[in-house]
Amino acid sequence: MRFFSGKSTQARWFKAILAALCATLLACSDNNSQKHLAQAKAKPDPYTIRFVTINSPSTYFIDSQNNYAGLEYDLAKRFVAFLGPPYKLEFIVVDSFDKVFPTLLRGDADIAAADISITPARKRQVLFGPAFNQVQAMVVYNRDKNSEPNTGEALFEKRIVLPKSTSFVDRMRELQSKSPALTWKETDKLSSEQLIEAVARNEIDFTVADNHLVAIMQYNYPQLDAGMMLGQADKIAWALNKLHGEERLAQMQAFFKKIEKDGTLRNLLDRYHGHTKRLKPVDVTAFLSKSHTLLPKYVRLFKSAQEITDIDWRLLAALSYQESHWDNYSTSPTNVRGLMMLTEQTSNMMNVTDRLDPKQSVMAGAKFLLWMKDRIPSRIPEPDRTFMTLAAYNNGVGHLEDARIIAQKLGLNPDSWADVKRGYQLLNDPAYYVNAKHGYCSCGAPVIYTELVRSYYQIMQKYFPAYDPGVDPYKIAETKMPWLLAKAS
Repeated sequence: MRFFSGKSTQARWFKAILAALCATLLACSDNNSQKHLAQAKAKPDPYTIRFVTINSPSTYFIDSQNNYAGLEYDLAKRFVAFLGPPYKLEFIVVDSFDKVFPTLLRGDADIAAADISITPARKRQVLFGPAFNQVQAMVVYNRDKNSEPNTGEALFEKRIVLPKSTSFVDRMRELQSKSPALTWKETDKLSSEQLIEAVARNEIDFTVADNHLVAIMQYNYPQLDAGMMLGQADKIAWALNKLHGEERLAQMQAFFKKIEKDGTLRNLLDRYHGHTKRLKPVDVTAFLSKSHTLLPKYVRLFKSAQEITDIDWRLLAALSYQESHWDNYSTSPTNVRGLMMLTEQTSNMMNVTDRLDPKQSVMAGAKFLLWMKDRIPSRIPEPDRTFMTLAAYNNGVGHLEDARIIAQKLGLNPDSWADVKRGYQLLNDPAYYVNAKHGYCSCGAPVIYTELVRSYYQIMQKYFPAYDPGVDPYKIAETKMPWLLAKAS
């Protein structure tokens, strides 16, 4: 066995200690460098406004044309434009409402915009901007499977699932204080929209949602209905971090004051929610039934018309349904006929020889709709220009222009469909129609007509894919969720 001398041993210990010390200093240096890098990376750009939101029809989504859409998205985009250069917009989309406030409070977002109800508990956490919408929490049920719930007792021993950390949980707790036997599950895995779909498919018995989302979902699932209201109506607003939100709050207040005064807010609310009460469940059921029995015979014609006019075939199909319910032999008392219910004058204009010929009717109707659109000022933004085109298809460009002039005289925006609707409704009032170029009009009709076409178009967008000329998309099977209760637990 070999022994080391004392001097050699001391040297080895010294070297070991020195190496350890160097390693520690290097590690500390590396850690400090990493911390500085992380801090530099995490430091937000003061000119980038970061909005945290969720995907839903009421907030933020990608529409059928692959464009970003949603009430919260449109408001956020306009807010950043209001602030002007060099401000930029950034969206942070979290996968559940449960993550919205944590993202805001830890400083990863500047504004929470996720259809947020103002509640006393939340006011202790965050700053709220001006309220811009009002909603009512409703118990959602499937009328084919359950009776309308009117009391807390009607919810006993039922499969109830709520989205976690929402105001709906607070509302149910208030109800539970009066009906202690009431129980439910909460989930951060499924959105309100997905839970409503689960009710429609009888995977759960009840959920709670805002009335405007229920109205949108009823167009897709006519078996849905809203039962009792829970609590009072809630106001919707954006939320800010209390630690550094005061300056942003002042900007927000100025922005909402402006868009409320100039009609932009009214127009956006109408764009997303103005048509959602036009159809009754029986209307939706009939439409869905005929979309499986009658529509397939004419899909190719609508798509061919899209190739010529560049008008979404689903909009043309929705218009045709409103006109004739896809009855090729439909004839009105005023002798408008066919799938697109063409007048003799329109038929002559479009060189139609037989209005009962589906091919001629669809193509002529699409071309006439495009011709109408060309008569409307191109400065009018979408989708308002399309809405006005639909009204003109029903009742002529002349009455549309009269309605726009009335809207302008009332101090409203003649390029906003929400405001032009008001002008239309006054064309049966002598105080207005005596000075209108085209005189009296029972012009509630084109308003209702347009809203109904919008409603049918929305349903078409849900169930039928967009058409890309030259590419015939595969039909996608409907998704089921038998795993819902497992994920919700």
